[in-house]
Amino acid sequence: MIVPWEKLKSFKRGDYRVFRVREDIARSPESGSEHSFFVVEANDWMNVIPVTEDGRIVCVRQYRHGTEDISLEIPGGIVDDGESPIESARRELLEETGYEAAEIVEIGVVAPNPAIQNNRCHSFLAKKVRRVRKQALDATEEIDVELVDPSDIPALIASGLISHALVVAAFYLWDRYQKG
Repeated sequence: MIVPWEKLKSFKRGDYRVFRVREDIARSPESGSEHSFFVVEANDWMNVIPVTEDGRIVCVRQYRHGTEDISLEIPGGIVDDGESPIESARRELLEETGYEAAEIVEIGVVAPNPAIQNNRCHSFLAKKVRRVRKQALDATEEIDVELVDPSDIPALIASGLISHALVVAAFYLWDRYQKG
């Protein structure tokens, strides 16, 4: 039976604005040997699938520095300190797209990379969204808004046009939510 490892020591190794790195020294419960592990500490993240009254999905297209490519995604971001994931979903939806939802429901939570990260990503469905204002983007954001037919999502994922793993996970959670 697998049991948690005993954490013996923990050291802060770096702070990089959007994440921190710590090193943990832990003991194997099976062998008793000690090993060093690095953990990326980050606030939780969220993403939101916004669906208009006529059934289209509000997507965002933006440049991603990690992959050095333009990505088709759904609105999302960091859950700020003192903010709940659903508050973050409402804020990010409005800031990135100018759309507001009549209702937002959580459809699931995933661990982005539990081997090295401590955070979670919360996925939401925003129902009956409508545009109420212009985007209010951060200085580091340049985002185009696109309305996509839900029936196109599987092909967009299969073709790689939607390739962000957390966005793909959100669409899986949405599919599961719709099936009850």
